[in-house]
Amino acid sequence: MMSGSRLVVIFVIISTTFFTVRSIRLFPDSFEDASSNFMEAPAYQNGPKCSVLAKNRLLLACDPSAIHIAMTLDPAYLRGTVSAVHSILKHTSCPQNIFFHFIASGSRQGSLAKTLSSVFPSLSFKVYTFDESMVKNLISSSIRQALDSPLNYARSYLSEILSSCVQRVIYLDSDVIVVDDIQKLWKISLSGSRTIGAPEYCHANFTKYFSDSFWSDRKLSSVFDSKTPCYFNTGVMVIDLDRWREGEYTRKIENWMKIQKEDKRIYELGSLPPFLLVFGGEIEAIDHQWNQHGLGGDNVVSSCRSLHPGPVSLIHWSGKGKPWVRLDDGKPCPVDYLWAPYDLHKSQRQYVQHNQELEIL
Repeated sequence: MMSGSRLVVIFVIISTTFFTVRSIRLFPDSFEDASSNFMEAPAYQNGPKCSVLAKNRLLLACDPSAIHIAMTLDPAYLRGTVSAVHSILKHTSCPQNIFFHFIASGSRQGSLAKTLSSVFPSLSFKVYTFDESMVKNLISSSIRQALDSPLNYARSYLSEILSSCVQRVIYLDSDVIVVDDIQKLWKISLSGSRTIGAPEYCHANFTKYFSDSFWSDRKLSSVFDSKTPCYFNTGVMVIDLDRWREGEYTRKIENWMKIQKEDKRIYELGSLPPFLLVFGGEIEAIDHQWNQHGLGGDNVVSSCRSLHPGPVSLIHWSGKGKPWVRLDDGKPCPVDYLWAPYDLHKSQRQYVQHNQELEIL
């Protein structure tokens, strides 16, 4: 685990340099193999106390003893995904016991898989194809265009996309880095009949995630009767897929999306509100250190924010601003330097002293 003091030390060291690299601004329709844009990651090996699991990747994909992580593979966020994977492997004691389930749209999964294999030659993973037609007609416009991407809704379909043998999974957004052993998150129990676990934020104003027309309609708002719902961010979740399948939660999420699309506008924030409607007040609360989110600003403005007080295990640039974009544009926030050590994209320019860069500006 990386202690808070160690995290601060690394932050100070990194912030003495100014990171300028060629930005990957990839677009779905023009994506090709990006292997040449990345350096190969170091080879991470299991520690002596790790369980010995199947070396055959096909067997590991269904092994309940392995740690299963699901992420989407979007060309526009590929650099973030690579950095997230790198951070997970670097900080876990048993990197060879992790299996990654990546979800991509259309016909790009072959090129994306080739890139990942080039960067992480020993990585155990599978790339699944997400049929966007499953959700396209259910998506209504939201506050930010990126939230309207069909792939953003893939998290609602994990129980159908992933092989039925996968019983449990950690879902992570592409704009995170993990600075602790992912095994700790994996081992968190989902008590009773809880289907998902995530950090809850009960101080947040829960009512703002839904429109006035939702709260004024008793037939709709009664979904929260006898519950104490709190906001949670869906970019970091531990999910029991067996319970999800039994509860048919994908259909329940779709039903709320149909109301939003066909009946009345009840929310503005993409794929998040349907999760709140289905699971609000019924999730396993996980320690906040596993999702230090909001570091990309809000959904409209890419503003700088600081880490929340307390221990840090996962850092999340949710919001409009992404660290690789801000670093490339020469307008980084201080916290973006915490992301930089995990970036495996090849630089075109040498690092320059931060102070010298400030003088030029």
